[in-house]
Amino acid sequence: MLSREAEVTDPWVALEPGADPVERVRQLRRAHEVFTAVGTVERPVRPVVADSWRRSARAGVGPDGTARVELTDGDLGSYRAEHPLARVMPLVRELLGPFAADGKHLLAVCDAQGRLLWVEGHLATRRRADRMNFVPGARWAESAIGTNAPGTAVAVDRPVQVFAAEHFALRVQRWTCAAAPVHDPRTGRVLGALDITGGDELAHPHSLGFVQAVARAAESHLALLSPAGAAADTLELTALGRDEACLLARGRKIRLSRRHSEILVLLARHPEGLTGDELLCALYEDESVTPVTLRAELARLRRILGPGLLASRPYRLTAGVESDIAVVERRLASGAVAEAATAYRGPLLPGSQAPAVARLRRRLDDGLRAALIARRDPDLLARWACAPWGEDDLDIWRALATVTPTAAVRARLEELETELAAPAGWARPAVC
Repeated sequence: MLSREAEVTDPWVALEPGADPVERVRQLRRAHEVFTAVGTVERPVRPVVADSWRRSARAGVGPDGTARVELTDGDLGSYRAEHPLARVMPLVRELLGPFAADGKHLLAVCDAQGRLLWVEGHLATRRRADRMNFVPGARWAESAIGTNAPGTAVAVDRPVQVFAAEHFALRVQRWTCAAAPVHDPRTGRVLGALDITGGDELAHPHSLGFVQAVARAAESHLALLSPAGAAADTLELTALGRDEACLLARGRKIRLSRRHSEILVLLARHPEGLTGDELLCALYEDESVTPVTLRAELARLRRILGPGLLASRPYRLTAGVESDIAVVERRLASGAVAEAATAYRGPLLPGSQAPAVARLRRRLDDGLRAALIARRDPDLLARWACAPWGEDDLDIWRALATVTPTAAVRARLEELETELAAPAGWARPAVC
């Protein structure tokens, strides 16, 4: 149980003890009006909500927006059946289902892209929710519909409550929700989120703590299940969006140094192996680096991995490797652009200067960017444009402006085009 001090100070809980919900709704509606009119956030809007409103506005979301249904019928059924969270739905229903039914709430589960996969609960409440497209297959990502508990939970990777007029979309402001992300226990990757949606009574610390506890139970249950379709000796490499890759090997999670991360990425790309000279050229721009240096790195890596995983002559991994890089590439090759964007967690080892890694990073980014531009999906383009790696991506912002020509998007595009046209040595004046 949360202590009174935790209830007062926890920024993820919507209402502090003793707050008047009616008065808070009035204040939030006024703050929402001010934000949508002039872009400034007034008290008592919580920082987590203020940040979400800003992300929503940068993504081109309007307060009158409606969630769009992306998956229907057979597509929804097959996607749900293959999703990792399908394996824990019996547990989730057992734990959250009675709470939702007794309180006339809804139990919802979304994927990492904010798409609702399951929406269950009280029949009358479901009918009301249907009118705002809170239905299976609809995308409730922040970039699609603005601030809401499941979408914000996957965006910030934290359990969060969203109370009434804290929602960005006006038609959602009669609802209150609490959601918590669920992670792959092997890789730490966000798989989606569990959500409870209903009335204002959900703006209580206990509802958030309960949803978070069920999410942790789901992760523990996933950890007990054998990985579906994966060989026991398969290595799992996570290298997108991080300078130090993570390797799951024989039940151990290993955080690799940057150089070892580069080596693993390259060996995963070349299951046939690489010679010492090939690795030298792939890893080092400085031609003065000697084979002795590389051999020392490989010896350290062999000790970290454990016996039998790294062979030599040529250097190669003795077990198969599944990497997040390969997942993105496979999905792109099959035309599953939205799924590729979901799997993409950021540039490959962004701090790496290894020539071969830099080439692979550019090739992956260029391929995904081209697919997003060709797809012209406003939500996918907004997700890229609002990510740290897409803030200055002129081509993406131009594409976004053609499908979401809001004032905020046009203003950002004009700013980027002005910077591009500025003469060399020009610097934007400081703004105090």
